[in-house]
Order: sequence, then C-alpha cells, then structure tokens
Amino acid sequence: MAGHGDLKRSQRQTSPFGGDENSLIKTGSLGDATSDLEIFAKEVLTALISDNLPPTPSNFALYFDRILEDKSESLRRQIGSILELEEGSEDEKSMELEKTLKKGFSSVKSILQLTAALYKNISLMEKILDKRKDELKSVPSLNSANDLLLSLSGDVSKLGTILKKQVSHMKNIYDETASIVRQVEHETIFDNQFGVYNKRFLITKLEQERNLIDEFKHKSSLIAVQLSKQTIASIVSEKAHQLMVRTIARLLLKTSRRSDIVAHYGDGIFAMMLKHTDIESAKRASDRLFELVASSNFFLAEQEIQLRIAIGLAELQVSQSVEQTLVCTLNAMELAQNEPNAHYMVCNQ
Repeated sequence: MAGHGDLKRSQRQTSPFGGDENSLIKTGSLGDATSDLEIFAKEVLTALISDNLPPTPSNFALYFDRILEDKSESLRRQIGSILELEEGSEDEKSMELEKTLKKGFSSVKSILQLTAALYKNISLMEKILDKRKDELKSVPSLNSANDLLLSLSGDVSKLGTILKKQVSHMKNIYDETASIVRQVEHETIFDNQFGVYNKRFLITKLEQERNLIDEFKHKSSLIAVQLSKQTIASIVSEKAHQLMVRTIARLLLKTSRRSDIVAHYGDGIFAMMLKHTDIESAKRASDRLFELVASSNFFLAEQEIQLRIAIGLAELQVSQSVEQTLVCTLNAMELAQNEPNAHYMVCNQ
C-alpha cells in the first residue's frame, strides 16, 4: 500500500544524484529505462544506509517498492517493464507447484469415483440378470433364452471380478497419492480457495519479522480483516457469502505491496503483515482499505448488498509472542465488529 511508514530518506527532497527526483524520468528505449533503474537502485541503497539498515535482499526489495510508489507513473512503468522480464519468486513457483499437485489429486479422486460408479452399475446389472433368470425358470419354452442369460451372467461375473481387482489396485494407488499430497500440504504456503498465503506461512513470516525487529529495531504491523456482521446478515446464500469473502481477498491483494504478506487465517478471516510500517501508517492503510471495500457493492438478483469489513490492527512487539499479537489483533477486530461506525480498532498492547 502506498504511503506506509515514515521514511528518513532523500526521496522526500531532491535526488542524491542531481536535480529533482522527477529528473530521473526518461522516455524511449529499454536501454534508457535500464539507466533509470541503475540511478534508482543507487537512491534505494542510499536510503537504506541513511536509515541504518543492512542492504540485504529483503530490505532492498522493501525499500525499492516503497520509494518507487512515490515516483512518477512514467518511471514506474519503465522500471516495471524491466521487472516483468525477471522470473517469478520462489514463493510464486511453490504456489504454482501446489496448484498442480492439487489438480493431480483431484484427477485421481475423479478416476476413483468414476470407477466406483462403474462397479456399482455392474453390480446392479448382475442383480437384474439374477432376477430375470429366476423369472425365466418357470417358462420351459424359453430354455434357450435361459441358457443365453446364464452365459451372459458368467461373462458379467468375470468382468465384475476383473473390475474388483482393478478398483482395489486403483484404491492402493489413490491411498499412496493421498498420503504424498497430505505430506506436501503440511508444507504448503498457499491457500488454494482464496489465492493468498495460508495460516502456517503467515505465522512463519511473523516469527521471522519479530526476530528482525529485535535485531534492527524497526516497526512493522499486522492487520486482521473480516466481513462485518451486518454484511454477513444480509447474505442470502452460502455461495454469495463465499463470493464476497473471495472479493475481500482480491481487494487485499490489490492494495498490498509486494513486501506485504496477505494470508487467510481461517473462517473467512484474513491477515496482512505490513513490514516496516508503524501503527499510524497501518491506521491510514486500514482507512484506505475500508473505503475501497465500501465502494465495492454487490448486486444479487434485485438486492444490493453494501460490503463492510471489520478491521483489527496491532504493532508487532518483541515483548509479545506471535500468538499473543495474533490474539490481540483478532480481539481488536471483534471490537470493530461491535462498532459499526469505526473503520478499525487498535489492539491494546
């Protein structure tokens, strides 16, 4: 989100490489954009050193995004064209892998379900044949038909035996595949339902950020978001409810920076970790998010549903465990649920 945190850097003044920051902007070829990127990268590095932060890849990426937000649209577009040439991050690759695995699991499950349905149909056919065979026994003039039915019944029985063996074999393969997928899911970082990170990944990142705060003394914040009780009460179906929850996830992704972590905490509750963002900046971010959601009304049939959310926020503290911070943030969100006129509530730490 634009404008998070208070930066002690030269971007608020003039460029350290001569002239106003807008003088960095050029138009023309990709080569020109590359030159602008080199100058911009030096500005980012100068800002890191000025703020006494180590120029690690993660810190550089964070400041890169934040400083770029305040540049002109032309420069952002030029640099963006270069960034598009880079390969996706490891996290993005992991998410794509998980999506593929889950699709494969779904396919195996579908095959097993289809095979089970075929087996049930064959079993039903056997029962029908037995019934018809008993009926024909009382009709002496149809002996030849009875013999034919006996022969057909034998063929069906053989087919049923073969199918039983195949189903048993497929079930073993399915169990093995399911076991592998469960192991992979235990290490996943992606929530397939909402297209964001999952709770396990969020907690891991919060632990990492808490350690970084302890080391470098910067500030970061956490936001918890959920549909308001009033909005939930106006929803007429589970399908509509899921659609709106997915909308919240998309809006969070839309407004987040690349350095932010957007995750599904569970039960339609989302969390967003804002790195290098103090509580005042988190409040402003919450206001913007609230207004964005409020402007995204839904129409179901002839009913217009006004989207509202409840937001709780907290600043990450070294003196508090990640679990304590999460509980406090969720409690603040619950307080916001009971304050319809409040855009957010702040955790009382």
